[in-house]
Amino acid sequence: MGIEQCEIIEFPIIHDPRGNLTFVEGGHHIPFDIKRVYYLYDVPGGAQRGGHAHRNLHQVVIAMSGSFDIVLDDGTHKRRHHLNRSYYGLYIAPMMWREIDNFSSGSVCMVLASDIYDEADYFRNYNDFSAAALQLAKGLR
Repeated sequence: MGIEQCEIIEFPIIHDPRGNLTFVEGGHHIPFDIKRVYYLYDVPGGAQRGGHAHRNLHQVVIAMSGSFDIVLDDGTHKRRHHLNRSYYGLYIAPMMWREIDNFSSGSVCMVLASDIYDEADYFRNYNDFSAAALQLAKGLR
């Protein structure tokens, strides 16, 4: 899996003068069934979140309010995404290191995940992740 698989997904918008509505359906708008939803909020100015990768978990990250940046790293390439619209989500494939920063005041970051929390699925050390990503890349060649 490479960084090119991680892309912005645009969700449907139902426009209404009383306020717009956007919805997300697992297995339809995103490439997995949703088994877990969590969100980050009240992130202090200058703070970073993330700093990990997942072995098998698929995620979609949405800026429900405000904005923030996500830096993705597949062990070889890095790409920064700026999220600031609640009708866009960033799909993050497995084996992708992520750092989330540049949170605006009042921002809310919602994450849709393909599975429940499992600590064994995490890489929390970048060097361990990088070595595993290199091994995976060699195995795919």
